[in-house]
Amino acid sequence: MKIKITRATPEKLKTKPTDESKLGFGAIFSDHFFTMQYHTGKGWHDAHIEPYRPLTLDPAAMGLHYGQEIFEGLKAYRGSDGAVYLFRPIENIRRMNASARRLCMPEVDEKLMLEALKELVILEKDWIPRGRGTSLYIRPTMIATEPALGVRPSNEYIFFIIVGPVGAYYPQGFSPTKIYVTKDYVRSVVGCIGFCKAAGNYAASLLASKVAGEMGYTQVLWLDAIQNKYVEEVGTSNIFFVINDELITPPLTGSILPGVTRNSVIEIARSWGMKVSEKQLSIDEILSAQKSGALKEVFASGTAAIVSPVGLIHYNKKEYAINQGKTGPVTEKLYNEILQIQYGEKEDPFGWRIKISN
Repeated sequence: MKIKITRATPEKLKTKPTDESKLGFGAIFSDHFFTMQYHTGKGWHDAHIEPYRPLTLDPAAMGLHYGQEIFEGLKAYRGSDGAVYLFRPIENIRRMNASARRLCMPEVDEKLMLEALKELVILEKDWIPRGRGTSLYIRPTMIATEPALGVRPSNEYIFFIIVGPVGAYYPQGFSPTKIYVTKDYVRSVVGCIGFCKAAGNYAASLLASKVAGEMGYTQVLWLDAIQNKYVEEVGTSNIFFVINDELITPPLTGSILPGVTRNSVIEIARSWGMKVSEKQLSIDEILSAQKSGALKEVFASGTAAIVSPVGLIHYNKKEYAINQGKTGPVTEKLYNEILQIQYGEKEDPFGWRIKISN
């Protein structure tokens, strides 16, 4: 399918930010976006990069009523050589199609989605900030648009991609966060849609996140929904623990997101010769390891922040310091390793980095 490109007229172009230290995350969007329509019997059609604009949805659009809405998140990076790079985009594309299958939505051809990503990023490359730690955030999204009421899969969809410059995900940057373990709420359960990047998963997390924020904590550490004892995710990220000399993360059993950064952390750590395990850990085991001194580090992983050190865990009305509230050496080394690969500052032995423009 050929992608049509309609450029915004000069008077419609937005003013680009000049102070990269004030970019924040997810608040600024570029001049253009990609759209494509789907109708049952016709498939995907009308692939178009066009000037950024509001979407028009019928009030009866099924995505508004029954939750058929999925998305992805990845980034484009301005390398130290001035080139533009993507990091493992095919993994995000495949994960989006996995989300689509689970929610009875149409898959998008991998080559077409990658081409759309590249074309849009290249068109908007002047929006990519140059500071280390900044990037162009890319948000592919699919919404059910058929105007009909009735619980069934929609026959019509829109797929779109928006992009915008971002700085650090957390205002405090790369410094230890404080996380709150909730026993009152759960995020997902095996057999549900916890492994998808679906809007409903995030809506379900908002109240617990609000409670944690009001108590002064950065994120929520979710426990499993059945026994309410095994750690699963932290906020919208995967979670890792360094216990003695072993790096441990919860297994992909269907209730947590199979993070692209999670997989990158595992592959890199194993390439260093670290013992890496994907296994269940109860919150009691973690706190026991903290008490004995065996728990060396805790960090979260995700596209937005790469890896984010955890300096404190709140559980059952008590606080537990991790590594004296400081960033640990494994966390810092992983952060720098992934960052350097993403920005083209070192060799990429895994073949993850894709150069799309000089």
